[in-house]
Amino acid sequence: MTAPLKHSADVTVDVALGDRAYDIVIGRDVLASLGARIAALRPGVRTAIVTDRTVAKHWLEPTEASLAAAGVPTARIVVEEGEGSKSYAGLSQVSEALIAARIERNDLVIALGGGVVGDLAGFAAAILRRGVDFVQVPTSLLAQVDSSVGGKTGINSPQGKNLIGSFHQPVLVIADTSVLDTLSPRQFRAGYAEVAKYGILGDEAFFAWLETNHADIFAGGAAREHAIATSCRAKAGVVSRDERETGERALLNLGHTFGHALEAATGFSDRLFHGEGVSVGMVLAAQFSAGLGMISPDDAARIERHLAAVGLPTRLQDIAGFAQEGLADADALLALMAQDKKVKRGRLTFILLEAVGRAVISNNVEPSLVRDFLQAKLKA
Repeated sequence: MTAPLKHSADVTVDVALGDRAYDIVIGRDVLASLGARIAALRPGVRTAIVTDRTVAKHWLEPTEASLAAAGVPTARIVVEEGEGSKSYAGLSQVSEALIAARIERNDLVIALGGGVVGDLAGFAAAILRRGVDFVQVPTSLLAQVDSSVGGKTGINSPQGKNLIGSFHQPVLVIADTSVLDTLSPRQFRAGYAEVAKYGILGDEAFFAWLETNHADIFAGGAAREHAIATSCRAKAGVVSRDERETGERALLNLGHTFGHALEAATGFSDRLFHGEGVSVGMVLAAQFSAGLGMISPDDAARIERHLAAVGLPTRLQDIAGFAQEGLADADALLALMAQDKKVKRGRLTFILLEAVGRAVISNNVEPSLVRDFLQAKLKA
């Protein structure tokens, strides 16, 4: 697998869901085409843009300009940045603003932002007037390769991540890779964890390519579009086969059972970004799998080595304020895992690994084994 030698033309990935199929358009500067694409998709539509304060500074006016040029009227709804907006209060704010903007059932909500905005705006659209369509315009790497695709929307509960939500597919995704240039290095690294995840769970050749080409991805070279398109194709394929996560789609949660518990333990704060939690979670999943004799220790070490090489946290001790708020308590972390959406009648489900590129769903994992494993890692 090799990257293109220069930035390629726009790439379109189809999410094949029958009459609810939609395109993911990937490329530099494709944001400028948003208005024309929406006008062609829904003639006469009105829109409302949901974004956060930081994204608004960079991309709200260009987005509005694209819509205006195509004759698409729009309103703006700006929320605070961060996981705190993905809450009951944030949902109320956005829902009431959409009603005040007179967004009707045949109109469109536009989610302009990262995963928080996409999840929040998508869920508000799903429940507004019993369902309004929406468009994803992801502005973070994590959102472009993961959260904007597949229709998972929702908010956090104080008791856990994404426990309130619905499946609500977008009608279009516009992934402009040039907007990623405004991300902080830490935000970009956090998104990269989800890129690496696709290789780790199902494509060893892609993971090997990432090991060789990650510097060009971070530098904004042609490898960036290639990595994003490959990730989107992988997720689109899984979603088209298992939209509601009754089987194969659960594999996309590699690292998330550990990671979501760590995010909850840190109060869904900027002490731990979602992708950072996933990075630590994938390493823990690999090491736990190795302890069960499922994957070789060398493969587990290979995963940890690559994530560490790009600057991602790979150990519990890498998390800011490690000793605070239950992070150093195996029982507290296990209790948070018990609130994971994949728990069935109290039994834990983990995504484990048999090799780099081969993940499996493991039901009924014995909690005592997980507790002992965490206890050992806390002392490491």
